[in-house]
Amino acid sequence: MTLKNQAIQTALEGNWQEAVAINKSLIKDDPSDIDAFNRLAFAYAIIGKPKDAKSAYQKVLELDPLNPIALRNLKKLKDKGLDLAKSSTTGGCINNKFLEEPGKTKVVELVNIAQPTIVEALRTGQSLDLSIKRLKIFALEGTQYIGVLPDDIARRLIKFIKNGCKYEAYVKSSNQHKVTIFIKEIKKTSRYKDQPSFTTLTDSPLALDKSGKIKAHFEHQRIKDAENEDENEETPAEDYVEEVRE
Repeated sequence: MTLKNQAIQTALEGNWQEAVAINKSLIKDDPSDIDAFNRLAFAYAIIGKPKDAKSAYQKVLELDPLNPIALRNLKKLKDKGLDLAKSSTTGGCINNKFLEEPGKTKVVELVNIAQPTIVEALRTGQSLDLSIKRLKIFALEGTQYIGVLPDDIARRLIKFIKNGCKYEAYVKSSNQHKVTIFIKEIKKTSRYKDQPSFTTLTDSPLALDKSGKIKAHFEHQRIKDAENEDENEETPAEDYVEEVRE
């Protein structure tokens, strides 16, 4: 495993002290390694060293004055102090955020994701907001559009959210072509206490007719739902922009 991959792996495991040491080594080998400076700054912020974090981000801006990661996180550090660490992960180990529980958590790949420059600024463990707009659920970082949940998952969660259930979402992985998030149920109302937030096709009960075939009305309903969603539908990014303007 390369040193760079080790640096990424220590962050995934929440081993921030080791992350500091590895990224320092990378910077020693290459003083212009912007990614290493960004990782180092983030690790400093997590372990409660905002001055060191600011210094590392400022070094990034010396190398790349328009670097979106450094600009955004430096602003958070200046405006809110240690809230950068709180907004990204409240514990020492990101891995704890991704503990899977059947029916209560799900790893989801977003669709219609934002521009590469925005997506590349995301970091593992970063908290995202889930916002309902018509029949869609948008994943947002503050007011910044990141992507949309797949329709089948959105339909199910909208029902729960509108009836008082609550969920958290975190970035699990990202690159310029793909964003994967981890969604976790944090509150379930008594009305839905016996219904899992997330299911797979094999988990879903299927109604059979006398011949053992799946009843046709399920397929009819699926087509009807899709038609209702497609009616007067805007593209997700445009839809979100219109929501902000309103």
